[in-house]
Amino acid sequence: MNEYQVLMVSAAFAFAYSLVATRAERTPVNGALVYVTIGLLLGPDGFGFVEFNFGSQGMRWLAEITLAVVLFTDSATSNLSVLRRFEFIPARLLLIGLPLTILCGFGLAVLLFPNSGFFSLALLATMLAPTDAALGQAVVTNPKVPEAVRESLNVESGLNDGICVPVLLLFLSMAAGETDGWSVLSDGALLALKAIGIGGAIGLGLGFLGSHAVQFSQKRNLTEGSWMQIPVVALALLCFASAQWLGGSGFIASFVGGMTFGALTRSHKQALLEAAEGTGDALALITWFLFGTLLFGFPFDGLSWQVFVYAIGSLTVVRILPVFLSVVGLQLRLDTRLFLGWFGPRGLASIVFAVMVADAEIPGGEVVVSTAAWTVVLSIVLHGLSANPVARAYGQRVGNQKV
Repeated sequence: MNEYQVLMVSAAFAFAYSLVATRAERTPVNGALVYVTIGLLLGPDGFGFVEFNFGSQGMRWLAEITLAVVLFTDSATSNLSVLRRFEFIPARLLLIGLPLTILCGFGLAVLLFPNSGFFSLALLATMLAPTDAALGQAVVTNPKVPEAVRESLNVESGLNDGICVPVLLLFLSMAAGETDGWSVLSDGALLALKAIGIGGAIGLGLGFLGSHAVQFSQKRNLTEGSWMQIPVVALALLCFASAQWLGGSGFIASFVGGMTFGALTRSHKQALLEAAEGTGDALALITWFLFGTLLFGFPFDGLSWQVFVYAIGSLTVVRILPVFLSVVGLQLRLDTRLFLGWFGPRGLASIVFAVMVADAEIPGGEVVVSTAAWTVVLSIVLHGLSANPVARAYGQRVGNQKV
């Protein structure tokens, strides 16, 4: 299929949806669910207007760039004063909840896929552990949801994908037979140190320099008009690419860079971020649209009852149980714990990881990729339909009470 035809159809859909996006975002059927559905209808199993290769480098780059921009802009809008008061919630979710999620996901995978390799199942659990900032936007930007909960989910989704990168790379090398058991601990520690340390340092440094550079430019009227739409997007990509190039986690760099930039930038901050958020929304729209064109082709033709049960379990017990255990002793309301547990959508990070595993061609990789892909699809449907109504109901229930 001609690449210009793919571009033409994608651009036409993006233009048409943008004309009704504000109204659509207020309904239960919105965002990624609409994008994926339209992609399915226009894909090879629908009208056949668009055909895309799941394992292509282009799909991975598009998902990575989209996630980098979304992470940067989301963290730049964080309310740090609220986060400082409730930082123990995301800290618990990341330090306790995330490892428990991987462990629970692995346990469920062993029960459902007993013939698959040990490290392949560990890969599956890691691929589906991070939550998605893009799919969770309807919740973390809803003013009816208490700020403490919104900021906690935002920070968790911003950092957990970057933390999972070294774990994924370690299991990937072990599944491919490139790492022996004796070097697991040393390799894992080194990968984690590089990913988190380098990513965090680059995000902090570039966020600091970028903020001061933008403010210097503004004070001297060196840039105005349409040029002000570029700095934030460019800085987000600079953070991501620099960290990836130096062996760190680009996702952590993007999130930390955005948080640093947002904390230090005072003048015209909202105007700068609005343009970048628009870019992130456009990239997310195209990413999910192309993802939809892949449905019912590889890796989505591998649906079985085991895959379906794992997808349901991954979005419910495997997520909710670790959340409950990680916040023990914090005296959070039951509905708050359920809300934190339910809104752990799987999305862009899992797609990036799935493409990496598909390209590696490890033993049992097709089952792993198919299961991850179907879990993302189910997450798009369930979290997409429930985001606005559940967030609204939860916000009204809690009100001004303690979370």
